[in-house]
Amino acid sequence: MSLGVNLLAQLTRKVAEALDEAFDIEVVEAHHRHKVDAPSGTALMLGEAAAEGRGVQLDRVADRGRDGITGERKDGHIGFSAIRGGDIVGEHDVIFAGPGERVILRHVATDRAIFARGALKAALWGIGRHPGSYDMVDVLGL
Repeated sequence: MSLGVNLLAQLTRKVAEALDEAFDIEVVEAHHRHKVDAPSGTALMLGEAAAEGRGVQLDRVADRGRDGITGERKDGHIGFSAIRGGDIVGEHDVIFAGPGERVILRHVATDRAIFARGALKAALWGIGRHPGSYDMVDVLGL
């Protein structure tokens, strides 16, 4: 329900759409030491947004948990890296690494209250709307 993360997903899709496969995509996420899943749901959402922008299915191009001698990176793949430690609420970077340049999109959550604020904004936005299926993209007017 974070407004910033939902905006980051839309930006990720647009940047992936604009840049070709000469730009490798990596999603790097960090959370507190007690989180049990990796990559996080938010990281996967960002990977999905990047895959949509590229017009591919994430499950066919996702690289997770590289370790050891893995060989060269495959063209067009989307990599994921997960960091766990301390009391990190949530940090997500989407890195577009091209020849001679990088574009880095980032969201940092420092307070879990952002999720409640996002939910409240969505609830208030929904007042008076016709029944239907909406998401945060609608709430943000994107």
